[in-house]
Amino acid sequence: MSRRAKIILCVVLVPLILVGIALVGGGLYLHNVEGKVDRVDAFTQVPEASRPQKDAAAKGAENFLLLGSDTRDPNNTGGSRSDTIIILHLNKDQSAAQLISIPRDTWVHIPKAANGKYGNTDSKINAAYAWGGVPLVVQTVEGYTGVRIDHVALIDFSGFKEVVDALGGVNIDVETSFTSTHALSGPGGVRHFNKGPQLMDGAAALDYARERYSFKDGDFARIRHQQQVIKAILDKAASGGMLGSPAKLNDFLKATADTVSVDKGLNLLDMAMQLRHLRSGNLHFYTSPTKGTGMIGNQSVVIPDKTKAKALFDAVRTDNDAAIAQLATD
Repeated sequence: MSRRAKIILCVVLVPLILVGIALVGGGLYLHNVEGKVDRVDAFTQVPEASRPQKDAAAKGAENFLLLGSDTRDPNNTGGSRSDTIIILHLNKDQSAAQLISIPRDTWVHIPKAANGKYGNTDSKINAAYAWGGVPLVVQTVEGYTGVRIDHVALIDFSGFKEVVDALGGVNIDVETSFTSTHALSGPGGVRHFNKGPQLMDGAAALDYARERYSFKDGDFARIRHQQQVIKAILDKAASGGMLGSPAKLNDFLKATADTVSVDKGLNLLDMAMQLRHLRSGNLHFYTSPTKGTGMIGNQSVVIPDKTKAKALFDAVRTDNDAAIAQLATD
């Protein structure tokens, strides 16, 4: 399996949140979108006895597990690992959501896969998908966080360019100038980004979100960028221009429907009603606490700060927004 970067999850949020915007533009169309979204069996193979239970204080809150990979990433040479893992916690009154990124190289315990061939060992968290698909990722994330997952969404970034292009591009404020040497397009696979605000098309946004080798903090920089692009997509999609143009909205929803898969129990119409008030100002982005990187054997890994992570995810489990904000930024 390749240990190299594949892709970020920056538009998985779109089918989860923007269906609410689609509902504003025309609720009947949502049924057409729902019929085109692929479904995955996320929970049947997850032993119920191993699953955490919902806390009484969190009744009405929901937790989404967002996963992503990229079949077009030039570094994706070793098979299927989910290299972007985000827990999206929607609070019980649907007024805000917290998105907590778990670095793909986080060293955790992975339970035994349903086929009995893999797992029951400590490894990088992204190995769970290769060893046991979505169910083993759910079981691994639940075991690490103590947070019960209600729904799952996956995205294949082979369609990412079309999604962003359907929006007419997204506005990104680049934090520092850098050159990507694994670009989707450009001479010799090289693309330079200048510091400052700019409008990016789909290919540029994909390259910006994918790059990690140009930064001293590697994957942590990439996580910041994926969170940045999530907000940019949401802001652009929620703009008056998108909502006022049935043709643009149609192109956008068709593109997202072609790239996303969700669990069999997720009702998009219900979800649209839950998420219809969310905008980027209601979204708060964090990263699961770590102690930085280190070596375990011959592997470079992210070492979790288990004490801080437990406190943070306990706050998620009990739907304590204030505690989540404090613990995630300490």
